[in-house]
Amino acid sequence: MLTPPDIAHDTIIAFLGEHYALRVRRVVFLPIGADANAAVFRVEADDGTAYFLKLKRGDFDEIAVSIPAYLHAHGIPRVMAPLATMADQLWTSGHGFTWILYPYFEGANGFGQPLSDAQWVALGQSLRAVHASLLPRELASRVPREDYSPRWRDIVMGYDQAVESRAYDAADDPFARRLAAFWRTRQGEIHAMVERAEQLGQMLRQRAGAGDAFVLCHTDLHAGNVLLSASDELELAIVDWDAPIYALRERDLMFIGGGIGAIWNTAREEELFYQGYGAIESDPVALSYYRYERIVEDLAAYGEQIFEAQGSAEDREHGLVGTMGQFNPGRVVSIAHQTYERVR
Repeated sequence: MLTPPDIAHDTIIAFLGEHYALRVRRVVFLPIGADANAAVFRVEADDGTAYFLKLKRGDFDEIAVSIPAYLHAHGIPRVMAPLATMADQLWTSGHGFTWILYPYFEGANGFGQPLSDAQWVALGQSLRAVHASLLPRELASRVPREDYSPRWRDIVMGYDQAVESRAYDAADDPFARRLAAFWRTRQGEIHAMVERAEQLGQMLRQRAGAGDAFVLCHTDLHAGNVLLSASDELELAIVDWDAPIYALRERDLMFIGGGIGAIWNTAREEELFYQGYGAIESDPVALSYYRYERIVEDLAAYGEQIFEAQGSAEDREHGLVGTMGQFNPGRVVSIAHQTYERVR
C-alpha cells in the first residue's frame, strides 16, 4: 500500500498498548509494497526499540504467521518471526485490520541493496533448510498442496475477453484504458504464456508420484522479501510468508535468475546461491511452469487492481507500471521464454 490507510496514529498507539503492552512514542507510515490491502509502519517505543507493524485487510490465514514462527524457533533464524501479543497470539484483529508485529530490521531489501557474496550463500543455506523442514502434523495439514490449478489462467482469460470486446475503452478510468491498450499490444504473447502454463501444468500433474517431491515453499521469494543488514554483510531476513505451499522446490528456485526487478540474474549470483543451497539439477519443466504461472498470476492480480479500481491512484499506477515492465528486455517474460526453450 503506497498511501496511508484510514486509521489514526493515536489509534495505533492505543491498540499496541492494549494488546502488546507497548508504550509507543512514534508511528511512521512506510509507503512500500505492492499489496494494496496491506499497510506497514515503523513503530518506535519509548525505550527506543523499533518495531515493524503490518496491517492487513481482507482474508487472513494463520499459517502466514505460524509457519515462520515455527521455522525461526526450530533452527532457521533468518526466517523472521512475528512477535506474540500479551495473549500469546502471533496476530490480533481490530479496526478492520489483522495486526502483525515484527522486530524492525535495520537495512534495505534486495531491490535497494545487492546481496554480498556471504549473503547469497546464507540465502541458499536458509532456503535449503526451509525445503528440508518437517512441520508438525497439525500445522502441515493446514498448508495447501500444489494442484496446478487454472485459477489465475481463467482470470487472465476473462480479462482478455473484456479487453478484446473493448469493454474498458469507454470507461471513465484512465488506468483501465491504459492497461487495456497495452494488453492488446501483447495479446498474442499473453495467450501463449497462458497456454504454455496450462500445458506444463498438465505435464507435471500427470507425472507418477509427482507429489512425493513436494517441499515447503515460501512462494514469493523475490528481492523485496529478503531484507539485508546495513552493517553486517552476512545478516539477512526472509519475510512475508503470506502464501506458503507444499510444491516442487522450483516454486522458490525460479526466483533465482527469474528476472523480477531485472536483478538476481547473473551467473555469479546463482553460483553463490547454490554454494549455500547445494548442487542440484533443477527440473526445466517445473522451472518453466512456475515462471510462466507467476507472470499469469501477476497479470491477474494487476488486472483486478486496475480494471476493478482497487486501491489508491498511486497503487494502481504502480500496478500499471509493474505490468508493463514485465515485458521489458531481460525481465520476467523474456526469461520465462528462454526457460521454455530448454523444455522444447
